[in-house]
Amino acid sequence: MHISDIMAENSPTVSFEFFPPTSSEAASALKERLKVFSKLSPSFVSVTYGAGGSTRDRTHDLVVSLQDSGDLDPVPHLTCVQHSTKDIDEILQRYAEHGISNLLALRGDEPQKDSSVTGDFAHAIDLVRHIKTFNDSGSHPDDRGFGIGVAGFPEGHPETPNQLRHMDHLREKVDVGADWITTQLFTDNSHFFDWRDRCDLAGIEVPIVAGVMPITSLRTMERMSDLAAGTTFPARLQRSLLRYRDDPASLQQVGVQWAVDQCNELLDHHVAGLHFYTLNRSDATEQIFEALGAKTSGDLQSTRDS
Repeated sequence: MHISDIMAENSPTVSFEFFPPTSSEAASALKERLKVFSKLSPSFVSVTYGAGGSTRDRTHDLVVSLQDSGDLDPVPHLTCVQHSTKDIDEILQRYAEHGISNLLALRGDEPQKDSSVTGDFAHAIDLVRHIKTFNDSGSHPDDRGFGIGVAGFPEGHPETPNQLRHMDHLREKVDVGADWITTQLFTDNSHFFDWRDRCDLAGIEVPIVAGVMPITSLRTMERMSDLAAGTTFPARLQRSLLRYRDDPASLQQVGVQWAVDQCNELLDHHVAGLHFYTLNRSDATEQIFEALGAKTSGDLQSTRDS
């Protein structure tokens, strides 16, 4: 379903992110967890794409499998670093042939190896333009072509410390064709609310979906501080996590409760959607839903509508 239809029918949207499994054991584990995620009835799910296309085939296989099952609506990530125009066109055509409706267009990180390899796309905006050209060609079964999502960074992007210039870049991606924005994870809602206000001032009117990830271990926090560079982990959160550093179950509960409080506040402030970074685990997401009093995503929508 095209993102414009999803947004019209699901307010707010609730979505999950997965990454392609790297082994047969991980594939089996994810297959079982997908059954749990499916019961939560997300608006859509996104599937990550490794740096430089390192997971290209595995991403495609998982996306097509999800599409063919009909249980979950997949939104593949597509990164353009180290990709030629021919590479991207092949991927777009293949996804169009399988009826994939939406893509998340990203620049992507430079791989640590083979960083000397160059591509035809320098920035995400170049990829957005190219997808729009593909859409205009009529090659997609939906006359509107692919719905196009882009990334947003409420706490700024480490490569663009000038916040005004960074906002200009985001607005430009929307102006050339982005249909929605999904943010990087954040743990302090005040950063998101202020950034959303600044998006409004910049004339950005597309839906903004908030990225949420429960911090369920100290290792997760450390890993995310590298992957989501610039993300703030408030002292109050860190203090609570450190208090239970030797009690993994209690530490996870602290992280889950923090995410629950985030979600409640975001929903109360009319967020367009919640996007959960699951790390392919279903337990924390299930606990968040339970604490929010929801068995499915629809329960969250109906609760906020009433």
